Amino acid sequence: MENIKNIASVFSELQAEICHNLELADGKAHFGSDKWKKEIGGGITRVIQDGNVIEKGAVNFSFVEGKLSERMEAVLGEKADNYAATGISSILHAKNPWVPTIHMNVRYFALDNGVSWFGGGIDLTPSIIVPEEARWFHEQLNEICDRSHPDYYSRFKKWADDYYFLPHRNETRGVGGIFFDRLKPDEDVDFEQLFGFVVAQAKSYPLIYSEFMKNSEKPYTEREKRWQSIRRGRYVEFNLVNDRGTKFGLESNGNTESILVSMPANASWEYNFSPEPGSQEEKTQELLKKDINWIGFKTN
Repeated sequence: MENIKNIASVFSELQAEICHNLELADGKAHFGSDKWKKEIGGGITRVIQDGNVIEKGAVNFSFVEGKLSERMEAVLGEKADNYAATGISSILHAKNPWVPTIHMNVRYFALDNGVSWFGGGIDLTPSIIVPEEARWFHEQLNEICDRSHPDYYSRFKKWADDYYFLPHRNETRGVGGIFFDRLKPDEDVDFEQLFGFVVAQAKSYPLIYSEFMKNSEKPYTEREKRWQSIRRGRYVEFNLVNDRGTKFGLESNGNTESILVSMPANASWEYNFSPEPGSQEEKTQELLKKDINWIGFKTN
């Protein structure tokens, strides 16, 4: 567990860098700073609201440590007395339905039994899927992954498809991205290379989203806002029903407000909603599937 304080220091600096770049891109709103502390540790929750582009967003940093409870052992599948964890988690929801929701997190988890690992990911959840934009997004992630290992993108893209999936809806949360967990040094990638990989992902996050923020000037209708609200409802469902990070955060007695700050400002659920045949909503629904090769996706 000796590395974790150094990693936490780097993550704390990255939080500030991410917030600064997003403020520049939004051009109006600024992140607040809410330091919190509990028996298990603390962190800084930074929230942005009512910007030119960003309706609600957060970039959270935390560093916690404590006793590993029996329920936490069951979740992790590990036996140990104590744990320590640090990470950054961010979510951004935009006003304009043509600007997608994006999520990113990087984390490091260590146990006093000598076991430790990196985890994280970045994924995109458009209300209205534009295949060319989904392809560009995956191209950026592919490039980041290839700098560290040629197999990372294919492995982590598949992992994201399987993880960001709502079984009760039989649909993906969005167009996926990359997701990884229990990532440890091996004969191909050492500790410093792994650390460099997660840092590169965090640094790329505001730069990637800045490109999507350019869609904020695109006009939209009330119908498109209604669809955005319905899609946000599915986002809430995933976070509360399926997301392991949310469950672990609440189980470990983390900061509840920080854990649930990922929720959009507004969402809706309409009973038995069905998109009109041939509509852009139906086309989006048809693309909420696993295993789409977005980099090789052909458009008409």
